[in-house]
Amino acid sequence: MIILKSAAELALIRENAILLDGIIAKLEQEACPGLSTAQLDRQAERWIRGAGAEPAFKGYLGYPASICTSLNEEIVHGIPSEARVLREGDLLSLDIGLRRRGFYADKATTFVIGCQGSPALRELLAVAWEALRCGVEAAQIGSRVSDISHAIGSFIEARGYQVVRHFVGHGIGRQMHEEPQIPDYGLPGRGARLRAGMVLCLEPMCWKPQDASDEREEQVAVDGWTVRTPGGEPAAHVEEMVWVSEGGPQVLRRKGSL
Repeated sequence: MIILKSAAELALIRENAILLDGIIAKLEQEACPGLSTAQLDRQAERWIRGAGAEPAFKGYLGYPASICTSLNEEIVHGIPSEARVLREGDLLSLDIGLRRRGFYADKATTFVIGCQGSPALRELLAVAWEALRCGVEAAQIGSRVSDISHAIGSFIEARGYQVVRHFVGHGIGRQMHEEPQIPDYGLPGRGARLRAGMVLCLEPMCWKPQDASDEREEQVAVDGWTVRTPGGEPAAHVEEMVWVSEGGPQVLRRKGSL
């Protein structure tokens, strides 16, 4: 069931989204060569709890950490580890959730450690963020859920990139994962109609296959969590929370629109 949010509920969700933005920004500054992903995880938990919130991921379906740290060919759900030490030029995805005053926030970003990164990495990140913008623009009252999916997927695939097939965006509110599910691909005009008061997490996840004819899908590692590209290609994952409103889609973040 899709749950519409009241003005009061939306205010709390917005507060949590902005709080999470601040934590992510500090973690981006903290992440540097020589730091382990486990150290980042501990710091994130300190900041989350220090703000009066709870780490949403810790213990969720048995997940062992407070955040997801996915490096290079890892797309999503990478588990922080003392053995995973950041190096200059690494591509790091941070996926973080928190719960505060009964409501959740969930966001992700991907960036290069210690430098601007190669032209290929910069293009990958640009494609992911622009696909997210396309998805946001499609989140209009009266549109269908799959209109968002189509906007994201068609942008990514038209540029020679691949999208994940088995992981999706979602609604968010009193539960971290609410209806509707929002894949990164699909035909337009399908699924539930978008209504004012919906809050959605849109999260493009993509990579560029080394061989354009390689249509293999993402793979789950033996740890049961970490999702990797099939050919070891670097991947990007970005996620924002979007309020479907009478005035058009609004991204719930500190800096306003993307």
